[in-house]
Amino acid sequence: MTEDQKKKLEQKLWNIADELRGKMNADEFRDYCLGFIFYKYLSEKMHTFADNLLKSSGESVSYSDIEENTDDGADMLDAIREEAVPELGYFLKPSELFSAIATRGAHKAGSEAEADASKSDVIIDNFILDDLAAVLSNIETSTMGTDSEDDFDHLFEDLDLNSTKLGRTVDARNSLIARIMVHLDSIDFALSDSESDVLGDAYEYLIGQFAAGAGKKAGEFYTPQSVSTILAKIVTNGKTRLKSVYDPTCGSGSLLLRVAREVEEVGDFFGQEMNRTTYNLARMNMILHDVHYSKFDLRQEDTLEEPQHLGKKFQAVVANPPFSAKWSASKQFESDDRFAQYGKLAPASKADFAFVQHMLHHLDDGGTMAVVLPHGVLFRGGAEGVIRRYLIEDLNRLDAVIGLPANIFYGTGIPTCILVFKECREQPDNVLFIDASAHFEKGKNQNNLHPSHIAKIVDTYTNRSEEEKYSHLASLKEIADNDYNLNIPRYVDTFEEEEPVDLQATAEALKTLESDMAEIDKTIAGFCKELGIEAPGK
Repeated sequence: MTEDQKKKLEQKLWNIADELRGKMNADEFRDYCLGFIFYKYLSEKMHTFADNLLKSSGESVSYSDIEENTDDGADMLDAIREEAVPELGYFLKPSELFSAIATRGAHKAGSEAEADASKSDVIIDNFILDDLAAVLSNIETSTMGTDSEDDFDHLFEDLDLNSTKLGRTVDARNSLIARIMVHLDSIDFALSDSESDVLGDAYEYLIGQFAAGAGKKAGEFYTPQSVSTILAKIVTNGKTRLKSVYDPTCGSGSLLLRVAREVEEVGDFFGQEMNRTTYNLARMNMILHDVHYSKFDLRQEDTLEEPQHLGKKFQAVVANPPFSAKWSASKQFESDDRFAQYGKLAPASKADFAFVQHMLHHLDDGGTMAVVLPHGVLFRGGAEGVIRRYLIEDLNRLDAVIGLPANIFYGTGIPTCILVFKECREQPDNVLFIDASAHFEKGKNQNNLHPSHIAKIVDTYTNRSEEEKYSHLASLKEIADNDYNLNIPRYVDTFEEEEPVDLQATAEALKTLESDMAEIDKTIAGFCKELGIEAPGK
């Protein structure tokens, strides 16, 4: 997506926000808006596929011009459906396309020009809610009994068109939905642009605009692109193709897709997400980014309590788990293959290391894993200290510790770090520490990593280079001498000495100042005498 297209998308989204403001919170607005973005994407994809199919068959008619109620039209649609469902995973009739519903719902008063829902002369006089509900249901129905059924099952369940939050009356809800659709209908999604991350860019914008409304929840489903880029570049370092990539807390799926940008090809995508709404958005995001339904396996369930991909190993593993989340830490997990060898379970109040253990369990030979965690995992004691020591002393899989700036995540200002693990380490006698905490651009609401900051982190990791006050290669003995405490200042000294104070020069400056003040006092005293008043200080 070009910068111009991105700005247009953001403006359209903000116009929609104006329509919805005061009726729903940030989470709910996000769900409706991104759901309609996805429906529009499916429509454009269907339209393009069908037009190409008709053209290759020698037909001169456009898909949108097919007369559905004629015998010839019905035959054409049946033929297109047979091709579309295996290829796209779903089917939409011409009358079910986004643009057809949007056009049906609104028109410009006294003009045949394209409707613009941001203008007051748009008249909403056609009822489309029933048609729209039927279309969204038909998309799912078109996949029943096919290989794509699980990937489209209940995909639009969060788009409640009968919610009173959209309007107290049916007509009010119909009017609002129609206006939203007309807004979106004029957006060019640039489907041919492989660098485009439409849903991701929409997230980025919405989260930025509604951070106050979404609060802490914002960070639950989206990782800032700068952090995603670091994780992606690290796990793909030296590779042009990945057999598989896995994210056990996949959120909207944008981190998985960011990994795919760093290589020529990813064989398969795997992920798990506990939140149902976010899981639906992740599936939408995969499909929207042209990942074939047969190449991704996303599951909805609690990753630690109900893992869905046991027995599988992955070449790249990435995650931004919820920081210090609670989990059961049930005694039954002491014999779970993911945790048993460590001798301790992560505390019930802080599941950070439970996610690390889970991810390492799924890391394939020769694979790389990168995970974002709060700084506390570097030095907290108790069970976490035991697990940390086992990871380094017994498994020797920790490859790097990267300290990030504070306040770069949505909804939290705490400092964070990236831990990098490898199944087969090239330099097993040391661990690289990088302190990038002071390298950022200060923003109004949160700090940002500039591309140069990202490049410096990745280059330092790739070359395992040492730089004063930035990076250090710590031997395993050095880490052991620190009792396996990984707090970065123990290894990277960023202390800046203050310049020494020249006491003699300071004393001379004070003498000069006193002399100057005495002269000023004399001048003031003279003025006061002329005025016949007592001088100050007398």
